[in-house]
This record gives sequence, C-alpha cells and structure tokens, in this order.
Amino acid sequence: MSDARRNGATPISAVLFDFDFTLADSSEPVIECVNFALRGLGLPEAPTHEVMRMIGLHLSDTLVELAGAEHRPRAKVFLDLFEKRSDIVMVEGTEVYDDVPDAVAALKERGMRLGIVSTKYRRRIEKILDRDGLLSSFDTIIGGDDVTRHKLDPQPIHMALASLGVPVDKAVYVGDSLPDAQAAQAAGVRFVAALSGTTELHEFEEYAMAGYVSTVNRTDFVEVLERISNGSS
Repeated sequence: MSDARRNGATPISAVLFDFDFTLADSSEPVIECVNFALRGLGLPEAPTHEVMRMIGLHLSDTLVELAGAEHRPRAKVFLDLFEKRSDIVMVEGTEVYDDVPDAVAALKERGMRLGIVSTKYRRRIEKILDRDGLLSSFDTIIGGDDVTRHKLDPQPIHMALASLGVPVDKAVYVGDSLPDAQAAQAAGVRFVAALSGTTELHEFEEYAMAGYVSTVNRTDFVEVLERISNGSS
C-alpha cells in the first residue's frame, strides 16, 4: 500500500483549470471587447483595472458589475456585441503563460487527466490551445457555452468530472479568482489558488485552499499536487 493510502489520503488523478489568468492572459482583448460592447450600449467605457477584476465572470455579471443592475435586461445585447468583437481579436490577442506547457507536460507524465472549466467559450479555448500545440493534452473542456449555470454554480465542474469519470475527492480545481474558489467549494473539490491574476493570496483566506502557486509552473505545481495527494496540504 502506498504511503498516501496509509495516511488516509486520496491521491489526485485529475486537475481542472480555469483558463483566463490561470493558464493564459487574455486581458488585452477582453478589455477591448468589454469596452466595445459598452460603447455599443451607449455606456461609458470602464477603467482597465475594473475590467481586469471582472475577467472570469459570466458576461451578464460583468455588465451588472460595471454598469449597474438596471442594465441586466440588456445583457444579451452586451454579450452579442462582446462576441462580435471577440471573433476578431480574442484568439490572436491571448497568450498562454510561458510556464504552462512544461507544467502540463509534467502532469501528463504523471498520468493525470486534465480539464478546463471556464466561462470563456469552448471554441475559443480550443483554438488558442491548438495554436500552441496544447489541445491534445486536455481530456475535457467545459466552456461557458456548454452549461446552463455558470460559476459560482458547481455545474461546470461536475460536468467536467463526469466526462472524465473522476470523483470529486480525486480532483483539484485551479483558479485565480474568488469565483473560482467559490465554485470549487460548491462542487466539493479541493481548490488550488493561482496568484497569476488580480486576486491576492489574503483574499482567498475565507475559502479552504489545498494550496497555492504563484503561477502554473512545473516545479511549484507538482510539489503542491504531491502534498495534496499525500494528505499533507
């Protein structure tokens, strides 16, 4: 019997990732698309730092946060305008973080099943990963267009785990934002914070963290994953 099982731990067999600010930086095209959509609604552009804090939210929530709850009925128009601009700039303007390919390779070497759970549309995630030679490394991708309920709801994480055939106690979810932490908690999945976004470590303290990394890189992430699997997180 392995040390992990003797210690009562459950070895991790699947890692689910958020996408924006966790695996990749799409801030420039997102800011452009948000402000394009706001202008299309006759609303003022939002400051860059405010849009940055919204990345990862569903677009209807982004509109409410930036423009006010009275604009929620216009969310469909906002989304359509955002998507119109996204078709032009999103894939080309998104950059996968430099450390991610090596980290992904390390996880695959260890036999991990990998997935992505994001509010970003799946077709765009797939195009970005395919462009960078990473698409085949991921066993499942759940985008915002694949679900009826979005983070903070656990549905997307549960869908990803069901497609992998992995129970919640053998998986972790990695994300950069409080909605990611809240979604993991709601889904009953251990959460690893990636500090590559706009959320600082102390902001995660009210949520149960299995660990954290500055970025998704081979050395730090594998170390955190081994601690979790050994029951020492």
